[in-house]
Amino acid sequence: MPWLQIVGWAGSALLIYSVMQTRLLRFRALNLAASAILAAFNAVLQIWPMVAMNVALCVINVWHIRRLLGTRHDEQTYDVLEVGPGDEYLRHLLRVHGADIAVYQPDFAWTDAEAVGTVAFLVQRGDETVGVVLLHDAGDGVARVVLDYVTPRFRDFSPGEFVWRRSDVLRGRGFRTVVTPERMVAPYYEQLGFRPLANGAFELQL
Repeated sequence: MPWLQIVGWAGSALLIYSVMQTRLLRFRALNLAASAILAAFNAVLQIWPMVAMNVALCVINVWHIRRLLGTRHDEQTYDVLEVGPGDEYLRHLLRVHGADIAVYQPDFAWTDAEAVGTVAFLVQRGDETVGVVLLHDAGDGVARVVLDYVTPRFRDFSPGEFVWRRSDVLRGRGFRTVVTPERMVAPYYEQLGFRPLANGAFELQL
């Protein structure tokens, strides 16, 4: 197979793979790469309408990627809402995402007994819930992270950081230290100033 055909098939395969992604940033990045390959492929063949379409897709993807990266740490983009640990919408979220939560926090369990002494936060982007943070009051000013979950579409981001930025709210509840679970897959806490502990957990002094 000539190299040009290989490039064309590779670009098409990457384009199909990109639209299968659930993560926003990953989708845009892969779609940009596929569009660039197909733009070059069609330019060599002088199929100008396809070149124009793929160049337009590249521009659109670059615009979205810049917007996503520019707002990933923007407190104006995300809202943190405190809800009751028995809130039905919270329970609904935990049920709907239960299987995915188990992948990242295999020890997580949510019962009425677990809800006692727990503070719950939802991280919102507009009307979409993008994250859930549950903290348990362990006494002596220690808040233990019961759950720090990000929905699949925003998995390339860390919306839970906006809860940690609201240290005034946490201190207002008497918390001085936040400790994460020991068994958490792909933790991101060191990037936010948490200190790694010997048992695999992380700790933040408020």
